[in-house]
Amino acid sequence: MGLFDKLAGWLGLKKEVNVLCLGLDNSGKTTIINRLKPSNAQAQDIVPTIGFSIEKFKTSSLSFTVFDMSGQGRYRNLWEHYYKEGQAIIFVIDSADKLRMVVAKEELDTLLNHPDIKHRRIPILFFANKMDVRDALSSVKVSQLLCLENIKDKPWHICATDALKGEGLQEGVDWLQDQIKTIKT
Repeated sequence: MGLFDKLAGWLGLKKEVNVLCLGLDNSGKTTIINRLKPSNAQAQDIVPTIGFSIEKFKTSSLSFTVFDMSGQGRYRNLWEHYYKEGQAIIFVIDSADKLRMVVAKEELDTLLNHPDIKHRRIPILFFANKMDVRDALSSVKVSQLLCLENIKDKPWHICATDALKGEGLQEGVDWLQDQIKTIKT
């Protein structure tokens, strides 16, 4: 596969894409990104992201550079500095954290109304994470609480996920890959 990947790169078939991974702290952003990397590149211990980190992973036709942005309140103002460079967004929600669902919606609304995002047809993948936690909200309920049906000018998709087991992640990445191939951002 290495030779095929190099050939695809030379022929311009392997596209590189910058993805912003956003969401509140403790939603599972870093764990999700870690699970998307090849098993030999995955970290054993996940620690909270301070500021941001940059990670890479590949699919058959795309090479992803993911900006894992800290979701702690004092770092969320950094997100907007990366909006222009982002070609897609992964927004992670802790489905078990019902108390902070309102905060997640406020941050999403701020993101969607930012001038660098508002008028772009940028795909947004929502991961309703922590489905393994008892009493976690379904992805349908998370979608309703975040009013995702009001997003009319951007392609979006929500997946129920359990980042610890990797469940639901591939479905989301497949959707995102398809969107990036068809949409020019």
